[in-house]
Parts: sequence; structure tokens; C-alpha cells
Amino acid sequence: MKKDDLIEIVIEDLGVDGEGIGKTDGITFFVKDTVIGDRVEAKIMKMKKTYGYARLMRILEPSPARVEPRCAYARQCGGCQLQAMSYEAQLAYKVNKVWNHLTRIGGLTGLPKPEILGMEDPWRYRNKAQFPFGTDKDGHAVTGFYAARSHRIVPCTECWLGVEENRPILEKILNHMEKRRIPAYEEESGKGLVRHVLIRKGFSTGEIMVCLVLNGRTLPGLSALTASLKQVEGMTSISINVNQKNTNVIMGREMIPVWGKDYITDRIGEISYQISPLSFFQVNPVQTRKLYETALEYADLKGEETVWDLYCGIGTISLFLAQKAGRVYGVEIVPEAIEDARRNAALNGFSNVEFYVGKAEEVLPEKYRSEGIRADVIVVDPPRKGCDAACLETMVKMQPERIVYVSCDSATLARDLKYLCSEGYEVKKVKACDMFPGTVHVETVVLLTHKSPDSHIDVK
Repeated sequence: MKKDDLIEIVIEDLGVDGEGIGKTDGITFFVKDTVIGDRVEAKIMKMKKTYGYARLMRILEPSPARVEPRCAYARQCGGCQLQAMSYEAQLAYKVNKVWNHLTRIGGLTGLPKPEILGMEDPWRYRNKAQFPFGTDKDGHAVTGFYAARSHRIVPCTECWLGVEENRPILEKILNHMEKRRIPAYEEESGKGLVRHVLIRKGFSTGEIMVCLVLNGRTLPGLSALTASLKQVEGMTSISINVNQKNTNVIMGREMIPVWGKDYITDRIGEISYQISPLSFFQVNPVQTRKLYETALEYADLKGEETVWDLYCGIGTISLFLAQKAGRVYGVEIVPEAIEDARRNAALNGFSNVEFYVGKAEEVLPEKYRSEGIRADVIVVDPPRKGCDAACLETMVKMQPERIVYVSCDSATLARDLKYLCSEGYEVKKVKACDMFPGTVHVETVVLLTHKSPDSHIDVK
């Protein structure tokens, strides 16, 4: 087989980016825009020794799980890899993904496939969106989302994962740029003014934030744009973020208030959070509550425990734990996030929470060595790369009764579980949570306890 050959293939699985995977004549092919169960004709685009990449040409026999995407841009946009798959099939795929990683990478045997917490309505769930701006071939400003694996903007002001308010806000900004002839930023030249806009909404409060990311410190006609944006119901905060660096990083460090508060407020359960433009806050508040309630259930707090919350962000999980713990210590590397965490603790009247700025893999060992601080329960919610080795080693030395691991990447989760299980812990409970319907991503919560003689889950 060679480039440009046509092949017929049945899709049997999905890759990490949602591309279909199938085999023909013993060679594995990756075919974008396909669904598990599709029989398709595809054109070979690139060949390696044992695998290749092919482009979908036509669907010969659609999968029973195939549905019509709700979004007209689903195939172009890089955001929703699974929108052509029924929601039931998406959940099944994610359960298998987690289970395969835990058994194959983590070496866990005797582990049943986990339950997954899905959504009743898997649309309009994102409380945050960042839209890049660019210029089309006719010289007009456009915004939308990047096509998969590129920085080419697919023009679109309507996203079915985002809130309905996104569209009028984007249209107001585009109209203002057109009227004032304000140029969008160009990555190649570093010229132009408007780079991105960040839009956030508090689902429980209805409060809306707009943050313009500029290659400068102000915008022509800013007062007129502000007056227009204030007409959007719920508008609470308008600000400018200054990013004048030639970088792919969206947000700069300098914030300039324009109108209203410099934060919005939202609630998860009974806990209120003040969220600034630079804050990390889970994007799906409906599922976040389910995720955190599961973590709290697994922690099994009785009121006297000392709990460490590593990679704590703005204290979202810490404050959930503080409702039932004796003392909670949170650790986060981002100083602004810790400021938010302390403010959120005060906002909710918690005096049993203390936050530290620093790397979890440095703060935890230092506090353990110098102050002898122990832990009854440790909760970790690391980035995709998982926990640092020094952090894991210290967790084992502190010998908490329970470790609750919240993960956004089941592959690195499985790697870390293998280590923890080799050092005296066992996996007792696993639950997946679909925080990102329409995409390949899934969150997982795991409870680990000290191994007991009647353990039924072993590690190879």
C-alpha cells in the first residue's frame, strides 16, 4: 500500500485525539472523522512501516452509534472530536478508555469497569471560552476556534458547548472592530491589536465576565464597546489583559480593569467562589459538583482529620473538604490562585484551611521533614502530566489512611497508581466523570487505602 491508494476499513477504536483506528492487511490506519463501528472508504495520506494515516472519503456503512452533529463546524473545528457519536457511545468509549489504561498501564487486575457520571443534557455546559481573533482573506476580522492541530481559525460565533451569551458578545466585538478598523493580531508578524477574548459565566449567579486580550494596553473606542457589552444581561466584569509577547500563551500577567468588578462569583454546592480572569476553575459546573462530591465521599471525613489538597488551584476541592475535615492544607504553584483560594476561604467563613504557594513536590516534603505535619487523607488533582515522583514518595512516607486521586489523564493516573500500589496501597473505588461531552477527555476519581489481606485488586 502507498500514498493515495483507496482502502476499505472498519473502525474498531479511537485514538487519543478522537481519530478512528482500524486495520486492513495487518496495517493499522488512523482515520479522522470516523466513529467506532463505521465501515468507510479512505485515502492513504501517509505511510509508515506498520501504520498509516488516511482521509475519510465516504461512509460505506455507518456505525449504529453515528449521529448527525448538531454543530455545522464539527468536522472542521478541533474542539469536538466525538460529536458524530451518540452520547451513550461516548460514555461507553470513555469508560473503556479509563479501564484499559488502569489495567494495561497500571497493571491492575480484578478491576471491574467503572461507573461513569454522565450529563442529562450534554450541551451548553462550558462556563468559560477563549476565542482567538484573526483576519479573513477579504481583510475582515473573524473569530472562532482553531482547526485541529493548527492555528487556522474556523470562523464561528456559535458553539454548542458554550453559553448562549457568547454569540452576542462576539458579534458586538467584531462589529466594533469593523467600525473602528481595529486590526486583529497576526502571529507571524506580531502586529495587530486584538488577540483573544475570554468569556466566563457563573451558572448559579448569571454573572458574566469579558476579558479582552490585547497586544497593547487599550482599545480605540473602548467606552463605546463597554457601553454595548453592558447591554448583555448579567454583565458584571469587563477588563483588558495585556499580552505583548510573541508567544502561543493566551493570557499575559497584567490585568487592567475597565468596568464593574474584577471577578465574578459562582457556586458549587454550598460553596461560593470568586473567579478572576486568570483563575483556574473547572469549566463544567454541573459535572464539577458530581466530581467533588465523589472526592468528598471517597475521603470519608468524620470531622477531625488532617487533609492535604495538592495542586489545589483556587481552593475548589479544599473548601469542599473543609466542610467535614478538621484541618485542610492546600498547595498550588500559582500565587494568584492562592490569593483567590484565601479569599474564597474567607468568603465562605472557613478558618480551618491554610494555603501554601509552591510546587507540591517541594512544599509537601519540606513540611513533612521540618514540621512533621502528617496527613490522614491526601487529595491530589494534578495536571495532565500527573504527580511528580518526589510528591508520590512523600505521600507514601506520610502514610495517610486514604489517598483520593482526581485525574484529567487516565494514562498518567495509571502510571502513578502502579507506583502507589507497589508501596503499600490498594485501589478500592474508581469512578469516571464526563466533564467534557463531545470530546475525548474524561475525569477519573480513585480511592486508595492501605492494602489488606482480603484485597481483590492486584497489581502485575
